[in-house]
Amino acid sequence: MLLLGDIFPNFSANTTEGKIDFHEWLGDSWGILFSHPSDFTPVCTTELAKVIKLLPEFVKRNVKVVGLSCDSVASHIEWCKDIKSYAGCSVQELFPYPIVEDKDRNIANKLGMIDKDELDTAGIPLTARAVYVVDPNKKFRLSLLYPATTGRNFDEILRIIDSLQLTDKAKVATPANWKMGDDCMVLPTVQDDEVAKNFPQGVTVVPLPSGKNYLRKTTCPKV
Repeated sequence: MLLLGDIFPNFSANTTEGKIDFHEWLGDSWGILFSHPSDFTPVCTTELAKVIKLLPEFVKRNVKVVGLSCDSVASHIEWCKDIKSYAGCSVQELFPYPIVEDKDRNIANKLGMIDKDELDTAGIPLTARAVYVVDPNKKFRLSLLYPATTGRNFDEILRIIDSLQLTDKAKVATPANWKMGDDCMVLPTVQDDEVAKNFPQGVTVVPLPSGKNYLRKTTCPKV
């Protein structure tokens, strides 16, 4: 079982951009691996088209994206035409990110991406809609597992990346429904005598019935 903070398992695979070694392909970038049950399916097509539209946002955040679907590269290449069309792109344009071939489900099984409650026409469990975030040190930083029937929220995925990258650099945590630019919470590990040095912009302590001063807000740090 993968645990947050583990080194993400490396794998080699055929993709629509040729064979890749995942760690080598990632290089010094963050990475997001999206898994899909199969090609030419409606929800998957909308998701991968959304990734095309959001690609500038991922690039801005130094994030590489890669899809995985349990069909062959030849099938992926044909499917990419539909995805580009749905995204409003010319079918002649190059598909802007790789899709991994996993027709034997080896990678999906290795990475725990199987949805045992959703079966294909042959009665084989489908691949879940996993979102795995890996940082430039190849550490596993976050996972979201959606059932095969539920499309992903890509605004949330971008919000997650913003939070991870911010909190790697500043001693803050991001509260419920936080978006980039909103106030953050000072980490409990920051002692009172360290606050002024770490947060020159100031900190507001929220009064609580317990009388404990643990809920400390600060403006979003510029990092």
